[in-house]
Amino acid sequence: MLRNHLHSYHPPLRDSISLLSHLATQELMESQEELKEEGLGYVVMRNLFSRETDHKIRVHKKSRSISMRESAERMALGKKVTNMEFRKKMNLDSLTHPAEFVVKPRGQTVWEGKDVTLHCTVAGWPKPRVAWYKNNVLIDAKAHPEKYITESNYNMHSLEIKKCDFTDTAEYRISALNVKGEKSAFASVIIKSRFPTSSHPQVDLLFRVPEHGVTFRTTIIDKFGVAFGREGETMSLGCVVIVYPTVKRYQPEVVWYRNGVVLAPSKWVQMHWSGKQATLTLVHLNKEDEGLYTLRVNTKSGFDTHSAYVFVRDADVEVEGLPVAPLDVRCHDANKDYVVVTWKQPAVEGSSPILGYFIDRCEVGTQHWAQCNDTPVKYARFPVTGLVEGRSYVFRVRALNRSGVSHPSRVSDPVVAMDPSDRARLRAGPSAPWTGMIKFTEEDPTVGVVPGPPSDLAVAEATKSYVVLGWNPPVQRGHEGVVYYVEKCMVGTDTWQRVNTGMPVKSPRFALFDLAEGKSYSFRVRSCNSAGVSEPSQETKSITVADRLDLPSAPGPVVAIRNTASSVVVTYGASKEAQTLLRYYIEASVVGSEVWVPCNNKPVKGTRFECHGLNEGDKYVFRVKAVNSAGYSTYSGDSEACLVKACISECRYPRTYHCIPNTQWKWTEMKMSEKAQRNEFLSFIIYIIYIFGFIVEHNKIVSGRTFRVLTHVISCPAVPSPPLTVTMVERVRDCMVVSWRAPANTGGADIRGYYLDYRTVKGSIKSQWREINVKIITGTTYKVENLKENTLYEFQVRAVNQAGISEGSVPSAATECKEWTVAVPGPPHGLRVQEVRKDSVVLLWEPPTFDGRGAVTGYYVDIKEEKGRWRGVQDRSTKQTFMKITGLKEGKSYMLRVHAKNVVGVGGPSKTSDPIVAQTRPGTNEIVVDVDDNGVISLIFECSQMAQGSQFVWSKDYKALTDTSRLTVQTVGGKSRAIFNDPSLEDLGTYSCFVTNTDGVSASYTLTEEGLKRLLEISHEHQYPIIPFKSEMAVELQEKGRVRFWAQVAKFTSNCQVQYIFNDNIITQGKKYTMNFDKSTGIIEMFMDSLEVTDEGTFTFNLVDGKGTGRTSLVLIEEEFAEIQKKSEFERAEWVRRQGPHFVEYLSFEVTPECNVYLKCKVGNMKTDTEISWLKDGIEIAEDDEDAKKIGIAAGLSKKDAGVYEVTLWDERGKDKTMLNLTEAGEWLFNAHKTNSATELKVESTEHGIILSTNVVHYFDELRVGWLHKESKISYSDRVQCGVTGEQLWLKIKEPTNKDKGKYSIDIFDGKANVKKVLDLTGKIWEEAFEEFQRLKWLTFLLNCSIPLVDRARVVGGLPDVVTIQEGKSLNLTGNVWGDPVPEVSWVKNDKQLVSDDHYTLKFEHGKFASMTIAAVTATDSGKYALVVKNKYGTEAGEFTVSVYFPEDEAEKKE
Repeated sequence: MLRNHLHSYHPPLRDSISLLSHLATQELMESQEELKEEGLGYVVMRNLFSRETDHKIRVHKKSRSISMRESAERMALGKKVTNMEFRKKMNLDSLTHPAEFVVKPRGQTVWEGKDVTLHCTVAGWPKPRVAWYKNNVLIDAKAHPEKYITESNYNMHSLEIKKCDFTDTAEYRISALNVKGEKSAFASVIIKSRFPTSSHPQVDLLFRVPEHGVTFRTTIIDKFGVAFGREGETMSLGCVVIVYPTVKRYQPEVVWYRNGVVLAPSKWVQMHWSGKQATLTLVHLNKEDEGLYTLRVNTKSGFDTHSAYVFVRDADVEVEGLPVAPLDVRCHDANKDYVVVTWKQPAVEGSSPILGYFIDRCEVGTQHWAQCNDTPVKYARFPVTGLVEGRSYVFRVRALNRSGVSHPSRVSDPVVAMDPSDRARLRAGPSAPWTGMIKFTEEDPTVGVVPGPPSDLAVAEATKSYVVLGWNPPVQRGHEGVVYYVEKCMVGTDTWQRVNTGMPVKSPRFALFDLAEGKSYSFRVRSCNSAGVSEPSQETKSITVADRLDLPSAPGPVVAIRNTASSVVVTYGASKEAQTLLRYYIEASVVGSEVWVPCNNKPVKGTRFECHGLNEGDKYVFRVKAVNSAGYSTYSGDSEACLVKACISECRYPRTYHCIPNTQWKWTEMKMSEKAQRNEFLSFIIYIIYIFGFIVEHNKIVSGRTFRVLTHVISCPAVPSPPLTVTMVERVRDCMVVSWRAPANTGGADIRGYYLDYRTVKGSIKSQWREINVKIITGTTYKVENLKENTLYEFQVRAVNQAGISEGSVPSAATECKEWTVAVPGPPHGLRVQEVRKDSVVLLWEPPTFDGRGAVTGYYVDIKEEKGRWRGVQDRSTKQTFMKITGLKEGKSYMLRVHAKNVVGVGGPSKTSDPIVAQTRPGTNEIVVDVDDNGVISLIFECSQMAQGSQFVWSKDYKALTDTSRLTVQTVGGKSRAIFNDPSLEDLGTYSCFVTNTDGVSASYTLTEEGLKRLLEISHEHQYPIIPFKSEMAVELQEKGRVRFWAQVAKFTSNCQVQYIFNDNIITQGKKYTMNFDKSTGIIEMFMDSLEVTDEGTFTFNLVDGKGTGRTSLVLIEEEFAEIQKKSEFERAEWVRRQGPHFVEYLSFEVTPECNVYLKCKVGNMKTDTEISWLKDGIEIAEDDEDAKKIGIAAGLSKKDAGVYEVTLWDERGKDKTMLNLTEAGEWLFNAHKTNSATELKVESTEHGIILSTNVVHYFDELRVGWLHKESKISYSDRVQCGVTGEQLWLKIKEPTNKDKGKYSIDIFDGKANVKKVLDLTGKIWEEAFEEFQRLKWLTFLLNCSIPLVDRARVVGGLPDVVTIQEGKSLNLTGNVWGDPVPEVSWVKNDKQLVSDDHYTLKFEHGKFASMTIAAVTATDSGKYALVVKNKYGTEAGEFTVSVYFPEDEAEKKE
């Protein structure tokens, strides 16, 4: 009845009860589901960890009808239980109970650096709220997301502590609270450190516990330093480790790290520990091996470490200009037939930018590398398809630029082409034993099930080169595996095209190539098995084929800081506005060299790097570029020059300043009361030098205790004042939007951003302030997320500038965090004004954080005077987040606010702006549009109020410029220019410029379509079109040596005119120049009959065709002009020469096999009266001269025949002559003749033996002579000797015997050809020679016995065996003669008697001294000489050899 009564008379209450009933039913069903899950989990856990060894599986075979009946009974029982629980829940008081811990957190002990997670399960109704505490201090995971992660799923709660260190050792408490009370559970976490941090001495003491009853002390000596290697080399790092005391069979743990990652032995890394020395060997260095290497020696008593950086330089490239190899090749997202390969770009691109990369793959176990892509890819990421399932692959990458392809990178780790789920099962290993009961029912036999469509199809990755699709396999797939077919459709058409008809896809990933760039596509996928093809999946949204990843922006300012004698610390600003930023490359250049060298060949993280390997005393500048998968950024600006020199090693004052001060010179007198204070002052000055590198001059002590010091007066910016007016502008269930005003005093530097703090308020108790943001907030509004609902919060803000962080602002009012239930959008925030003028102002704002029930569709702006009423500025809403408000009254003060609207209505107003006075301040400038003489369009803004650190900030439509390809900004001093690179309709909009660190200096300019058209017209008027040339000016020679200058114009009109210019002077047609312009072909010509010395210079054709101009020039100067002039004169002379008798072939020579020399020439255009004359050295040769006979056949050519031969033809038509130089150019001729002119061997007998000899025309040192006897080389001795006397080559055989008979030959080789002469010394020739030898020997013996030796003519001495003299010197020789009567004296050269003349002076004085003087010796004076004396008792000759050499020949021999 009560229920009917409520239904009848109280409809609102009835609705409330219905709603309550519905909620209770829903919660009851959730409880039942949780109960089922917990019960099933208990059974599985019990069976999983059962210790029974015998596992019995009971199988019950049921028919389908029995199974359906049991199912119906279970459903009926479930409904009954539901009704009972529903009745219980109608009485809420009977359901509530306090929180209790079903599973409490368990204490854990872990190693340092590991992650630890505490779990617990909490029950209670209403659902308890939990909080985690560390040593009774609340843990705020939102404020420290990098350290703590908390999760709450259903009734299970967890706290994850990342990368534990010693400070995480504590007692942790979890508190559960509901309306029935609070309950806590505790767990202790102990962090056991194998590697305590040396910066905490108390930690070292804690862990230096005795081990084996001994406290070990570890020391590392002979430490490795910073090392440099090259790719392909092998490098070893080592240290000597001393562990004291020494315990037998005890060894410490030796661990090697690279960049903080533990190294494991591999084919690239080898480790060795000898018991005293730890060695790490890097085999075949690669750029992946570059990094910071650390050796850690650990005992349970402590540890010791040592670190040093290893740099790896690139290997030399085979061809200059090639790029170096990429690095760090890795494989991701491997599937059955698909894998994504990534790599990092190299530091050096070569002589030109890298155009792309080639990816190679190789199946493990083979040596065959196959290229994966035909077209080089620009991104450092590529999907490889077409893999064979179950096989393993390795990959490598090569870079390509205009010079060629680089060396391949180091191969990646092997990756198996298999399903990820199979890979996960393999990694997991065998599962635990399971016991239970398997139930199955009979099913009707089926012939196969067609699979369902794939689900969750999405575009995983898209570039202009490829698009990668990803999806989930179908739920219904039958009893066999499925494959997939991918279809594409171009947007705007209804045609679906199958992409992979010939190759079905096995993996739920697929990469599409060869898509049209700039076109939009949709995609869908079908599943397929032997039963058929599924319906298509839901198609993707249209995707445009274009790059989705932008290049990183250039890094910030680079600052170089002195470090050591060979290193510099480089810091730089992080690259902004880039996704997936990888790392940075740093380059260095010696000042003035313009040669940039990479400091690191492996990109580094962070914004600080220590550059090693620099030369002490050199000044370096540095620059940085960022790199991500899309490529390289532009280079940062160059740093200031930094001198490589060791800085001060210690400083007693902490380096807390981070600003760059303003300085000026000033004399400072400071009086110190104590000597210690003076020392303190000097220490402070030294500290300032240490930080900023300033020069301080201690001049003198003025009086007593006063110092007069010339210093820089430091004017550092001060920290700003606190921000103002912190308020809450919006709120929702778990987040709030906080707004504030900039500080009134910026401290003399730009505000770089803000830090926001919060604290909770419970009644009169306020918690401690906690940081909200780690990174600086650049705006004056921030959305604080992950707050607790129905909790009061206060906020404070701190400002940051160059000098530091300000004090906290005045806290905001305590505001409750609760749900935003209004349907209209929230208020906009972040109001700011620019371009304040006497009649206008520009207002900017940020969109509201909460849009209400619909998206924001527009904004309304309200304005009011200082004491007026609010009124709307516009009738229609604007979609922009800025507005220019006009119609203001000069000198009046205004305030502004903004409303946002959506489909529901208009939201509340924003926070009111500060009062704005409408006035144009003195010196205010506007943006000026400029078109220079080159037609370049630009916007110019000047500011006369620049302060230190002020910068021009350009924006389009009041949004920061990100596309630098459209606009280039150049700033010099107080003037900034924004240049349009390629003006087009894309550039339409409002351009504004704001100057930082000023009192709101700003201006804007709106570029409309009409304005752009007018600017383009002006630009066209300011520049002249260039007339193109099909062929630039060239020069050629014609007949008679005529010179032709010509060029061909590609495009012109009939009004085109040509000016002919030589050396900036206009020339016209006349006797010297002939000009022609053929307008049908566009060929311009100018002819000159000859070139004179005055014609050296620049020839130019100037074209004028309306406003168009063209110019082509040819420079003929120095060697080029001389060559053209010489060719012209030659061609003209040739033409004139051929008009009369002339030589068709000029004078030359020919050497016959008989060693005859012919001088010959061929003539043409001869007449009967044409005369011919021969000359040698300018002297005509008569027909009966000895030289004339040799012209036809020169059988006896010798050195004296050398000279210049000339033949002359002449008659009345002209004259021609030809010359042949047989002095220098004929050297080969003489050599050939000398060799070929050797005479036949002849035999001569003397009283000493037999002499074999041959004569050559002229002997020279380069001739190689070899004697052979019976075809064997002769061994020379005192009995058998060979030699050269003048032009005679001889072989002497003393006291010959029958063994000396046989065939003798001489081999003469001049370096090009050889001559062999043979003599058979047997038979009659041998007998006659031997008999003559015996006869002469006997006569000599008789003569010596019958004639007194004292009276016979003899050469007593004074003559050398060999005389060597330089050409041009005089030679004087004197021989001592004896005999009675006085002998007759004669001098002989090469068996020819000499006669005294101007060249030879022969004297015989006092009957004892015979002398010979040769004046100015020449090469012809070389030879065999003899002084012959004779009286009635006999004859004797004193033989010697004269050799004349040239100084140049001696120098060449030495070289």
